[in-house]
Amino acid sequence: MKRKMLSAALLTLCLSFLAGCGKEPVQPEQLLTEYIQLLNEEKYEEMYTYLSEDAKAQTDEETYVNRNRNIYGGIEASDIVIDISENGDEEKDADTRRVKYTVTMQTLAGELSFDNMVAIFNKDEEGSYKMEWDSQDIFPTLQNSDTVRVVTTAAKRGNIYDRNQVELAREGVASSVGLVPGKLPEDREAAFTQLASLLEISVEKIENALSAGWVRDDTFVPLRTVAKDAMDLKEQLLEITGVMITDTTVRYYPFGEKAAQLTGYVQNITAEELEEREGQGYNQNSIIGKARAERVYEEQLRPRDGYSIQIYNELGDLKETVLEKAPQDGEDVMLTIDITLQQYLYQEMEGDEGCAAAMDPVSGAVLALVSTPAYDPNDFVMGYTSSAWEAVNSDEAQPLYNRWLASWVPGSAFKPVTAALALTEGTLDPEEDIQNEGLRWQLDSSWGSYYVTTLEDYSVKNLENALIHSDNIYFAKAAVGMGADGFGEGLNSLGFGEELPFDFALTASTYGTDGKITSDTELADSGYGQGKILVNPIHLSSIYSALVNGGNMVKPYLTAGQETTYWKEGVFAPEAAETVLNDLYQVVESEEGTAHEAYSIGYRLAGKTGTAEIKDSQDDTTGTELGWFVGLCVEDTDKPLLITMMIEDVKGRGGSHYVIPKVSAGFDAYILGQAPAFSADSGETLLEGEQ
Repeated sequence: MKRKMLSAALLTLCLSFLAGCGKEPVQPEQLLTEYIQLLNEEKYEEMYTYLSEDAKAQTDEETYVNRNRNIYGGIEASDIVIDISENGDEEKDADTRRVKYTVTMQTLAGELSFDNMVAIFNKDEEGSYKMEWDSQDIFPTLQNSDTVRVVTTAAKRGNIYDRNQVELAREGVASSVGLVPGKLPEDREAAFTQLASLLEISVEKIENALSAGWVRDDTFVPLRTVAKDAMDLKEQLLEITGVMITDTTVRYYPFGEKAAQLTGYVQNITAEELEEREGQGYNQNSIIGKARAERVYEEQLRPRDGYSIQIYNELGDLKETVLEKAPQDGEDVMLTIDITLQQYLYQEMEGDEGCAAAMDPVSGAVLALVSTPAYDPNDFVMGYTSSAWEAVNSDEAQPLYNRWLASWVPGSAFKPVTAALALTEGTLDPEEDIQNEGLRWQLDSSWGSYYVTTLEDYSVKNLENALIHSDNIYFAKAAVGMGADGFGEGLNSLGFGEELPFDFALTASTYGTDGKITSDTELADSGYGQGKILVNPIHLSSIYSALVNGGNMVKPYLTAGQETTYWKEGVFAPEAAETVLNDLYQVVESEEGTAHEAYSIGYRLAGKTGTAEIKDSQDDTTGTELGWFVGLCVEDTDKPLLITMMIEDVKGRGGSHYVIPKVSAGFDAYILGQAPAFSADSGETLLEGEQ
């Protein structure tokens, strides 16, 4: 062995600096320091100019540059530094100097450090140093005839589970479709055209894939991944000479669109993401979480592949393992989700545009998050065809839009919130009969032609009856009684304008203009959930939880094992929370209650309906309506449940009454176990009596 290692590129920088005319020769130590900078900048061509003539005669520039680039690039060398040892500068003869040093660098297999020595000698009359070079300057034991390989040992991405250990995201098998170049027919163009049509890719993509430098006649060149059960397509593909189909491991989502907006999906890392995550162990082949749980829990789920940097001799035998890092599988993530409830709510809402959030109102554990319509995350994993992508993007129902992340006009579902705030502030007496003449009301003549209207008259207009009959006027008066500042302060105490501390970034609930209610009419409308009130469904669920937690808003959480904590404490007086909750039981139990159809003999339910009007003015008859129902079951059950559901465009379909049976079905499924059986493997519903 001639010498020990310095980065192949390390050599060159040392020599180059002495090309300054009429200056004192730069000493080897300084050259080495400057060379490291050049090596880190990957300027291999420039480095070659600093080799001695003898070294250049032994190795041409192309060979030198390719060998250094391939080895250093292949091991992903970075942050290369040297430490020149004391008394390490040895003079061999009048023209030659040797410098001992230690080189340290970061590689994909971890930190690599070793001792080496580079020979530097005076070459010309100016005393400029040039250097000898061979492969031992890369690794001390590397000969010019040896090769360096990086062997990757793939690690497994962590699974995502529901609360009952049902897999929501796991490893699956799909079919990789590709070509073997040596088996292509004479008329390659015709084969490419047919293949491109079936796979919905371009002929250019096929040609580019086949032209890669690593491709040989017997190489399988993958082009596209398709579903394992796409039998008709695969039969057509196999009729094309040269096509090969093999199994490939992919991320798989057993419940498809039913949990899509919850699980999200993974895809290949982009160049931008790779740059953002430089130094974190990702490479151009990495799979990364792109949305929802896959993205939020990426750090836990992501696998860390193992790498071994190996030297092989000219016979192909393993000569040395330079550095090795063991693979590390990703961690599994268990969510608080109950996938049976998740599926059942999705099934109830399928065909509608809406969202639902289910949670344990006592602990804060989130049990379901549904947005409809949705997409199949498996399509993202395997890659959308152009026609499928166009279809999902142009769909007016917006299946890619996650509705439970957004905030919405709550309508009458907000009335219990107004009541609890007013009771807490002492501006509302729950027993007082607040009479009104007729079905419309205005504060005074300054409102001009503007009136708050309600749908039905009833006798005693106290809080309980106002909630039972969902009286807009009663809650408009309650808000006005608090005043804009008092009402606004109450909303602020509930977290309006704040980001809810939840694993997913939710749109904040808001009111007024920049958090200010600017008129009495806006204040009145806000009292019954209109005006400029916008509420996120998960936030609204947290507010309702204060009714069963003595006035404390529980902090929703999504991963198993967390302790119950409160996001906001004392937002309602305990007496106020108890009063409103008791009245909400009557909204369901009273035959006159707007939610009486949710009444069940199997459990006791409290709830509130809401029909939010989305229109340009009070006289607008062309607007749409959002239907809401919030249900609570906490008495005599070891499975407390709160479901908040919103469905768009319920005008002409019964308003909030269109939503009530869908929420009731969720309670039946969860509390009474009256849901159909679901296949956790396929995500399909198996109805009773069917095989």
